[in-house]
Amino acid sequence: MKQIKKLGPKVRSRLPSLLMAAAILALNSVSALAQSTTFSSTDLKTGISNSLAVIMMFGFVLGISAVIYGGFAIRRGDVDQGKMSIIGGAIIAAAPAVVYAFYTIFGLNSNSTVGVGNF
Repeated sequence: MKQIKKLGPKVRSRLPSLLMAAAILALNSVSALAQSTTFSSTDLKTGISNSLAVIMMFGFVLGISAVIYGGFAIRRGDVDQGKMSIIGGAIIAAAPAVVYAFYTIFGLNSNSTVGVGNF
């Protein structure tokens, strides 16, 4: 059998200096972020809105693929699995439209902090 050399003492001797370097770097970057004057809440709202729109697009594509998979399952003869897949896919694909309808019904799209994207 081969004996494995222990690397413990060398790593332990470098650990404090690595931690000190990481701490100094982190503290310097925090002060740089605090001095930024170009940040606005509108940028944050736009970023969140765009990320929600991307999530809804992925959900729509996933829902459509689940409906298609359900059709193929029914064609194979697995009717119960096919029905459940079609119902689940329809719910997933329709979720963005339902959320947008609720936002519009309750008036949250006009003055809300986060939008649901442009449909």
